[in-house]
Amino acid sequence: QVELVESGGGLVQAGGSLRLSCAASGVVFSSATMAWHRQAPGKQRELVARISMINMTTYADSVVGRFTISRDNAKKTVYLQMNSLKPEDTAVYYCNDAEYWGRGTQVTVSS
Repeated sequence: QVELVESGGGLVQAGGSLRLSCAASGVVFSSATMAWHRQAPGKQRELVARISMINMTTYADSVVGRFTISRDNAKKTVYLQMNSLKPEDTAVYYCNDAEYWGRGTQVTVSS
């Protein structure tokens, strides 16, 4: 049974930082491309960052230079370090692989 569990969300002031984690089970994690998406109220879900099995990374233009995606294959965990947060980063953040999605973690950035 595949399970992706996000954690680390919360309320932070603009300019602050958060680190999201996504723990995976039931997947061959080391060979999986993992990604973070987010969905703000009234908006479509969008890709935030992606990391391949060989650690190639892709970022949305809106987060380049502020967010960093990384992975620890031994822990089957993918991370999203978010710095210089802005109110427009407020959303539910989801972890996913090619087939499965976590339930999300809420990130709220106050101005």
